[in-house]
Amino acid sequence: MKHNMVGWFEIPVDDMNRAKAFYETVFKVDIQVVDFGGILMGWFPDRGQVTGAQGTLIKQESYIPSQEGTLVYFISDNVQNELDRVEGAGGKIYQPKTQISPEHGYMAVFLDTEGNRVALHSNE
Repeated sequence: MKHNMVGWFEIPVDDMNRAKAFYETVFKVDIQVVDFGGILMGWFPDRGQVTGAQGTLIKQESYIPSQEGTLVYFISDNVQNELDRVEGAGGKIYQPKTQISPEHGYMAVFLDTEGNRVALHSNE
């Protein structure tokens, strides 16, 4: 295999407008919402030919937000930047910035407005 194994991710939401506002505030990005025949998807911005998977917020009855299950890690310059915006955007800090190791950097985990557990990773 000549690529990383993750190519796409989907974060379940109950309220697309609330989730869109939360993620736009925390990550300082614009999320484009598209309706695919009743399935609402809020696309995170495509940054072109860079490392990392593309993904979306998704609202559909079979997608249920949860603190259990798969954990998505967003890449950051410094996890504290996004973590500092989580509570003001309506989320909660689940695990504060924590050093993994000197060679593997830092991580943190938050709960979004939908009840999903989401992580951050940075080298600083």
